[in-house]
Amino acid sequence: MELVALPNLAIAGIDEAGRGALIGPLVIAGIKASENISPVLVNLGVKDSKLLTSRQRLFLYPVILRLTEAISVKLIQPRLIDSFVLKGTKYKKLNYLEAITMARIISDLEPKRAYVDAADSNTERFAQQIQDALAIQTDVRSMHRADRVIPVVSAASIIAKVIRDTAIEGLHQRYGEFGSGYPSDSRTIALARRLAAKRSRTDIVRRSWKTWRRCLE
Repeated sequence: MELVALPNLAIAGIDEAGRGALIGPLVIAGIKASENISPVLVNLGVKDSKLLTSRQRLFLYPVILRLTEAISVKLIQPRLIDSFVLKGTKYKKLNYLEAITMARIISDLEPKRAYVDAADSNTERFAQQIQDALAIQTDVRSMHRADRVIPVVSAASIIAKVIRDTAIEGLHQRYGEFGSGYPSDSRTIALARRLAAKRSRTDIVRRSWKTWRRCLE
């Protein structure tokens, strides 16, 4: 009897960069590939973007693009984040915004299975929010630290990080060097304080963050 090779499952990995930042966008990226890509990514040195240097991420970025079937990237700007954080009801705040954005990415990619790095402490609730927002049938696998254990999610984390870094570099050209955009960066806080002192109406800052309110005070 002749054996028939079954096609590899089309899978997607989805992750974000910039969730905790004070300045700049939250970037969510998804990649679609055959499930047999995992060992290839591991051999290339693909891992959670936070464990790689900027130079390593920039090297891997075009390699990942060549190896994957498709990508989808969404940039969520501070104004929309603030709207969900300040006006959203329980379970309909930032985690929910991430969930419905991931659902849009899954719809773009149309994989059979999607692995997502869960933003919610409750991985099942996060997966259900994604499923509820989907118009297609996809097996959504939600887990914590997926970017450490699922290669396609690690690859997506690299895509998201490089695109966010590029966005931040663009803001540096407008506002001067302000570092990473995270509250832990003293250069970022220095810019936030300057903007707060001027009562600037710039949209680059997440005004719903406690850090921004402290700068206003």
